[in-house]
Amino acid sequence: MILPRFCLLLTITFCPFLLNNASAAEEEEKVPQYEFEGITIPPASADEPIRKEFSLEKAAGYLDQGATAWTNSHGCVSCHTTGSYMVLRPSLSELLGKPKTEMRDFFVSELADYKQMSRKELRIGANAATVVYLAAGLAEWDKHVTGELSPETDEALRFMFEIEEENGTWTSADCWPPLESSPYQIASVATIATATAPGWLESVKDDSELQTRITKLKSYMSGTEPPHDYGRVLLLWSSARYPGLLEEAKQKELIELLLSHQNDDGGWSVRSFSQPEKWGKGNRAERLNAETDEQRSASDGHQSGLALLVLQEAGVPASDPRVQKGLNWLLTNQRESGRWWTRSLNTDEWHYVTFSGSLYPLTALIKYGAVDQPKVSLKTD
Repeated sequence: MILPRFCLLLTITFCPFLLNNASAAEEEEKVPQYEFEGITIPPASADEPIRKEFSLEKAAGYLDQGATAWTNSHGCVSCHTTGSYMVLRPSLSELLGKPKTEMRDFFVSELADYKQMSRKELRIGANAATVVYLAAGLAEWDKHVTGELSPETDEALRFMFEIEEENGTWTSADCWPPLESSPYQIASVATIATATAPGWLESVKDDSELQTRITKLKSYMSGTEPPHDYGRVLLLWSSARYPGLLEEAKQKELIELLLSHQNDDGGWSVRSFSQPEKWGKGNRAERLNAETDEQRSASDGHQSGLALLVLQEAGVPASDPRVQKGLNWLLTNQRESGRWWTRSLNTDEWHYVTFSGSLYPLTALIKYGAVDQPKVSLKTD
């Protein structure tokens, strides 16, 4: 029997422990957020100074080095780091150069391992969600790096749908909002993967069993009420990728909902997109309800970047004053390390949400054309 990866075991076994010991974690000596051989990324903190000027190279370096360090030190695909990295980093290849091929090789290797698991094992913790992220990462690589569908991506997508639940989504951990707390979130990643893999939908149009499973996913996404406004943002993102998923009127409604959450400073706060009790099973409610009004409302990198990249994919132009205000927030709130600050919804120890909270802003800035620089010279192979 193949056991779940180390980080997934943490999710299953230690989630309540970490929740009950957040204050103890605050008192422990801070260790690097990511560390492996020559890579050392300091802890994420609200006190980290803001850069005087935006640095594309610093932002890209934080993401590439963080993903490399996580892969080599933990040996698993995690939604908060390597999963998110492969979902978006390939799309930045034109400006930043392609990601390391070792990352794709790792995803292919992980896919082979997960295919050896039983259906029972795949329903444990975040295992099914990991399969979805594997398919999504490989689909993005094909779309943006090679430009053609690979056998490995086809295999990953077929396997993803093979373990789909009857209701059209996948089992999911409910422990780590916002990325590992909702079957709806996982279904949105699967929807994007399905629509993004070049030529895949066309290649399986005559496969009746697969078409039935794809229809279940689409019906789940379009017919299930999202658990919170964060889920509605994911629905908008999914509909921007998957033509016909939503009617235009519904998309416009979701765009206005997203813009209604914008803060006066131009950013967005992830905490304003759900009541504490509605993240997963509400196992973070006590901690989140104890936060100050300032902590709850403060603009953060994760939601500000997510809001803008989704608005861009949904067709809201860069000339929109609200977009301009948001982009300005991103450009003026980068920290010295190259990342953006987002306080974790879970514990005050690692703040891994700063990874997606830096990947999303950089993606939004590049896709909106707010970063006009030549290709960054980064070592990728």
